[in-house]
Amino acid sequence: MVECSFCGKTVKLGQGKIYAKKDGTSYNFCANKCVTNLIELKRKPVKTKWTNAHHKLKSTLHTAKETKKTESTKELSEKKSKKNGEAKK
Repeated sequence: MVECSFCGKTVKLGQGKIYAKKDGTSYNFCANKCVTNLIELKRKPVKTKWTNAHHKLKSTLHTAKETKKTESTKELSEKKSKKNGEAKK
């Protein structure tokens, strides 16, 4: 089985389309909308919301934001505890 060159879904044998360019590169597609998006409209899979590439990028960005939030909350709690300790003395 082969992956679609645009959306990343698996294409079963005997299904889908193969597009070969003059320079020798070949693309495998699962549906006609993938062909039109990549070849005719020249869209990038990362910017198209229904592709696997977009979902992977979105999940990595989401995890990066979560780590930043947890780090910033830890820093804030440490600063508050230091201020409270200094005020009591």
